[in-house]
Amino acid sequence: STSINLQNLESALESIAPGEVNQSEIDGLLFMREEEKLAHDVYTMLYELWSERAFDNISNSEKTHTDAILLLLNRYNLEDPAEGNEIGVFTNTKLQDLYNTLVASGSASLIDALMVGAAIEEIDLIDIQNYLTQVEDNDDIVSVYENLMKGSRNHLRSFVKKLDNQGITYSPQYLEQSVYDAIINSPIERG
Repeated sequence: STSINLQNLESALESIAPGEVNQSEIDGLLFMREEEKLAHDVYTMLYELWSERAFDNISNSEKTHTDAILLLLNRYNLEDPAEGNEIGVFTNTKLQDLYNTLVASGSASLIDALMVGAAIEEIDLIDIQNYLTQVEDNDDIVSVYENLMKGSRNHLRSFVKKLDNQGITYSPQYLEQSVYDAIINSPIERG
């Protein structure tokens, strides 16, 4: 898994002057705060259900990802949509519905749970890339998003490897095959 060292990130962000954030950037930060929380919460529930260590390790990594987004929310004085929300509770109703669906799917079997994990990482990669293309002159946001993408690629590799160990060949559910192949055939990344 790829955890973000928050102390190092905070130090790095101090060297970058905050810019002005546009509405697309604000929307992206608010959404990604909850989407990273969704990954953490789903993996926490799946670890409790299946005791598969990958879910525990990756949920801990996802916690650092949610905290990295929180640093940006605080930096730009934006209200935290996840503040005070317990595991499995989301402000964004689409993410709430997605959480409920993913936990139900992952509860069927360990293989289904690992498939859910891979799907979450594919969705994260697509969403982060989308929001990354909307960032204008805010290197701090770009830096955090790029680190989140490294983490998601590593997590996807981990889930695919776990599925392979179970005798399952994973096919991408959301990413284009060529993008997926490039990720899977690349080494683990460091942030």
